[in-house]
Amino acid sequence: MEKENQIFGIRAVIEAIHAGKEIDKIFVHKEAQGELMRELMKTLKANNLPFTYVPVEKLNRLTHLNHQGVVATIAPIKFQSLETLVENLLENEKKPLLLILDQLSDARNFGAIIRTAECTGVDGIIISKTGAAPVNGDTVKTSAGAVFNVPICKVDHIKDAVFYLQGSGIKTVAATEKTEDTLYAVDFTEPVAIIMGSEDRGINPSVLKIVDEKAKLPLFGTIGSLNVSVACGAFLYEAVRQRS
Repeated sequence: MEKENQIFGIRAVIEAIHAGKEIDKIFVHKEAQGELMRELMKTLKANNLPFTYVPVEKLNRLTHLNHQGVVATIAPIKFQSLETLVENLLENEKKPLLLILDQLSDARNFGAIIRTAECTGVDGIIISKTGAAPVNGDTVKTSAGAVFNVPICKVDHIKDAVFYLQGSGIKTVAATEKTEDTLYAVDFTEPVAIIMGSEDRGINPSVLKIVDEKAKLPLFGTIGSLNVSVACGAFLYEAVRQRS
């Protein structure tokens, strides 16, 4: 967690929220109490801001200063509304190419994916509010600044985002080994959202149940999977090939 993007102390976090700062991550001591802490929790709920309860040892590792039981990070970008993004794309008669990252947790993988997404003309990236990799200095650096050029949307639940996209006429394609179909059989010339899973668990089974199509990369070595950013690049460039 970069110190320059870090805020700590209950009142400081409350004031940052009231000032409209784009809060990315909030860590709260799970045993913290008091009137001011209750005010913070009320503010978080009123603004629909997710947070994570952590032991005090984690907060102490994040900062050696008096954190009062809460540490947060301010995102270097402003997140966009998924509904606004999709409406604008459809109004402009674009065939959207979107990317959904389901619980991707590594900031550097996230940055690498953003960089490839920017190079391949992706119209927007969708992540969940909880459990997703932070948008921090590592993300910005690994993306080579592309994070400032690709709209990023935070949603409460990936499943709801999938349903919304499907209702908007955008096909959802899951990158998963749990299929016999390869990505070369998928029509990427249609409005489409490609879903990539986390580094260790892949795509959530509940999400896999509702997608329109599943596709995998053919692998010929003894290792059973690719790094998620590499796999994402292969999917995006197949979309580029078909759309060119």
